[in-house]
Amino acid sequence: MKMNEMKEKSDVELGRLLAELQSQMQDRRFAAVGRRLTRVRELRTIRKDIARILSIRHERTLSGNGEAAVS
Repeated sequence: MKMNEMKEKSDVELGRLLAELQSQMQDRRFAAVGRRLTRVRELRTIRKDIARILSIRHERTLSGNGEAAVS
């Protein structure tokens, strides 16, 4: 998902997306250990999406506006 798309989402939507991605990451890690994962690049893209969400949430907390910081 692109950064601009994520910035348009509310804090609640970002929280849900973060939880979903973290769950997917855990599933992919277990699959990689069991040698069932064929597309290893998925781990990288999920990890980067998680980092993007955390960056947006951090920006919003630093701005102090929370929901109003959506641009």
